[in-house]
Amino acid sequence: MTRQLLFRPILAGARLFPRLLAVIGATAGIGLTIVLCLQFPISSADLPIIVAPIGASAVLVFAVPTSPLAQPWPVVGGNILSALVGVAAAQWIPQMALAAGVAVGGAILVMSLCRCLHPPGGAAALTAVIGSQSIHEAGYAFAFAPVGLNSIALVSLAMFFHRMTGHSYPHEPAAPANQIDRMRKASGLHSEDIDKALEDMGESFDISRDDLDLLLSRAELHALARRAPAQR
Repeated sequence: MTRQLLFRPILAGARLFPRLLAVIGATAGIGLTIVLCLQFPISSADLPIIVAPIGASAVLVFAVPTSPLAQPWPVVGGNILSALVGVAAAQWIPQMALAAGVAVGGAILVMSLCRCLHPPGGAAALTAVIGSQSIHEAGYAFAFAPVGLNSIALVSLAMFFHRMTGHSYPHEPAAPANQIDRMRKASGLHSEDIDKALEDMGESFDISRDDLDLLLSRAELHALARRAPAQR
């Protein structure tokens, strides 16, 4: 396998400069989250100032801020609700292996129902089961401090960082709805076409439907422009 294939980005549209911004954002975001959370008396309960799942949240929030999984509600709601599910599993199921599985599976269910699917939420649920004695003693409070506090701090810092670097967060499609409608009409694509294609594939994709609509419409317009000279 060539070096080019080994180091080719696995995400469509990935470029070096945004990745460097993600490095800076995640570095500052995690560091400042710890600083902010130190201002609260979490340490008095012998709880960690920051939980490991926040590191995974930072990857999403700073490296792929357009992802539906990285938006503020999924980060905050997903982590808190998942941690609550994990605490409940730990308290009601004495067998740790079963409790761990139920915690992660239950977290996926609750996040899906509440429209806040966030992969690090699974880690938050698992932490509530396999974490230290201090986490178990904190009970449901663990979901709010440190998990909720960490999540809110990280999202707030991400909003500020992305605004300063010229990106939208919470993410909004690059074109307004009326422009997307015009592009859709010009390209010939319709919303129904996209819905049917998604149904045909039977898979979930880490991109919002609006962004997918915009991407396909733009691609179709470029294809029309490319074919136009050959038709003259």
